[in-house]
Amino acid sequence: MRPTGSAEELERRRRRALALRKEGYTQTQIAELLGCCQSSVSIWEKMASQGNKGLRAKPHPGRPRLLTDQEHRELEKLLVQGAEAHGWPNDLWTSQRVKELILQRFGVDYHVDHVRKILVYRLGWTSQKPEKRARERDEGAIDRWHKEDFPRLKKTPEDEARRSYS
Repeated sequence: MRPTGSAEELERRRRRALALRKEGYTQTQIAELLGCCQSSVSIWEKMASQGNKGLRAKPHPGRPRLLTDQEHRELEKLLVQGAEAHGWPNDLWTSQRVKELILQRFGVDYHVDHVRKILVYRLGWTSQKPEKRARERDEGAIDRWHKEDFPRLKKTPEDEARRSYS
């Protein structure tokens, strides 16, 4: 499995391992210092014997991103403006809405599930479920009920004693 880090960071790590080897460190010591396996240090030494090309940074495998880092930052700015600013009737962002925004703004057609991954892993946004409350809700009446009616209706230990059958 490929270790974390950019291709350039991994190349720097390989070159650092070889520099430490030239200073007299053992493969085991280098592996402990760099957080890798001893066999990796051995492989890097063999790669270096083929010339500098063996240690060069290799691009990350997989399909390249369709949106650049700059476009991700621009997308986040658009999302912060709110859904209503982009023509939706409420201020709720859904993956489908973000998908449509990306298509309109950047011309990239992502799958809805991939849009969710972009929101979570690239932008650090979390899923939020809107709180559902009735439009007719009267907070004052609720508070009044809690203060006046509820204490009168609440069961007390004395009520329980009267109801018990002995």
